[in-house]
Amino acid sequence: MTSTASSTDTRQDQQAPDARPSWQQRLRRYGYSARPASDVRARLVPPFAAPGTRLWQALGVPPVLADRIARWSGWGGPLLVTLLAGVLRFWNLGSPHAVIFDETYYAKDAWAIVHHGFEVNWDKDVNKLILDSGGHVTLPSDAAYVVHPPVGKYVIGLGELMFGFDPFGWRFMTALLGTLSVLMLCRIGRRLFRSTFLGCLAGALMAVDGLHFVMSRTSLLDGVLMFFVLAAFGCLVVDRDRARERLAAALPADEDGRVRPDAHVADTLSLGLRPWRWLAGLMLGLAIGTKWNGLYVLVAFCVMTVLWDVAARRVAGARHPYTAVIKHDLGVAFLATVPVALVTYLASWTGWILSPTDGTGGYYRNWAATDGKHSSWSWLFPDWWRSLWHYEHEVYEFHLNLHSPHTYQSNPWSWIVLGRPVSYFYESPAPGTDGCPADAGDKCAREVLALGTPLLWWAACFAIAYVLWRWFFRRDWRAGAIACGIAAGYLPWFLYQERTIFLFYAVVFVPFLCLAVAMLIGALIGPPGSTDTRRVAGATGAGVLVLLIAWNFIYFWPLYTGTAIPIDDWRSRMWLDTWV
Repeated sequence: MTSTASSTDTRQDQQAPDARPSWQQRLRRYGYSARPASDVRARLVPPFAAPGTRLWQALGVPPVLADRIARWSGWGGPLLVTLLAGVLRFWNLGSPHAVIFDETYYAKDAWAIVHHGFEVNWDKDVNKLILDSGGHVTLPSDAAYVVHPPVGKYVIGLGELMFGFDPFGWRFMTALLGTLSVLMLCRIGRRLFRSTFLGCLAGALMAVDGLHFVMSRTSLLDGVLMFFVLAAFGCLVVDRDRARERLAAALPADEDGRVRPDAHVADTLSLGLRPWRWLAGLMLGLAIGTKWNGLYVLVAFCVMTVLWDVAARRVAGARHPYTAVIKHDLGVAFLATVPVALVTYLASWTGWILSPTDGTGGYYRNWAATDGKHSSWSWLFPDWWRSLWHYEHEVYEFHLNLHSPHTYQSNPWSWIVLGRPVSYFYESPAPGTDGCPADAGDKCAREVLALGTPLLWWAACFAIAYVLWRWFFRRDWRAGAIACGIAAGYLPWFLYQERTIFLFYAVVFVPFLCLAVAMLIGALIGPPGSTDTRRVAGATGAGVLVLLIAWNFIYFWPLYTGTAIPIDDWRSRMWLDTWV
């Protein structure tokens, strides 16, 4: 517990207080001049909390083995949490054996795009034929007008190529990415908080979040988008550490071996190409190539990383940190993110670009040669570029004017409190059929409800307030990073409150909600130097909260998996009238 609390209360990027023992402070009168142990290197790159062995020894594990377990806990803990998440997500993945909610679009679009390079028009009654025939259906050739980029459909289609054109096949990749995102969150949380415990806690919370769970078991695009956004965030966090390590290594050390600030180094040092930032640009390009709202994430993350660079140079002693960042960091940062993301986005359209231009290729692929042949830009841009630009413009107009009412649409103000979840699948089997107990007496309910684990999300409301307070008043960069992730995935939807939008879009910022709750729980356990009574009380309260969240997930398990339950049991789980 000691390592956990110390990681959550370290005020990184601030001058460490004089932590010398009182006898050292008294000796200063007689010429004692030893400086505090903390130096600029520790402020630039705070060390990870040393793993303890006391728990394992208390469980009777031999000291040598306990030490080995502790040393490998940085990977062992996240892998165990990931194993739990994977078992939950892949268990009975093909159920319900149905085309649920928007799988009717993306599962079929994915099958077409991995075979043709573009989406096609399907017969309106083809879903039943696909399910009954095991996916052995004739692929149409008539191009379809679709309004989302191709990356997410390529991802879903990869699972279909491996396992078949059936529910398991088209859900496989979203389940895999959902599982891997738990592993990433554990490692990202560990790096953020410098605590394996809090990192694993964040991952475990996401493993038992109902919305993330349902989206991992459904072939929709938003779970794929969440994966790439989280991957980009993780790359940028690693890049932050690597850049600061290089900056710290260039600073001079005093006669006691402690690293000191140096204005010349901090103002003039070039930090190189920074490969993790280029990888983040690739991930952001794949995010935009999945759904366009990845553009907002790109902008938010770019601003966040520039502020990180400014803070790093300021801590290192720069007199003009903003000027130094503009001179030495901003150009490379821009090249590594924006152009890389845009090139990645364009590359994702390769299948459409290479399709025929005689009217048998992708939708609008022949626009430049037909309706757009008299364009004033035809001398400057190739036909494929002008056709694609026209397609993108039409898609933009569609999204901007999408106001068709839907039963499960919701305003983003209600998302954070789970005001209106989305029902993906619902059946009312009779007793003795489709898993409904023969003695149920009345009909049962089978539902797949895209609902976050309520106690987790309601706790996240307080956690968001905590991280905002921590960011504004404690200048804690970790709280700011978490707040940025939430804001990038959430706030843009307030610009489109009249548009038809849904709660499940919120899965993009679920990882950051879990990081916020983990940070709040770390604070509940207690800051460094707390009394044993305070620690016991904090740990008890935090443990109760985590157990209640886990219980809440188990309680709603039938609604996440389409398990048949008596109708009265289903009604008892409709905690809010708006959930029906």
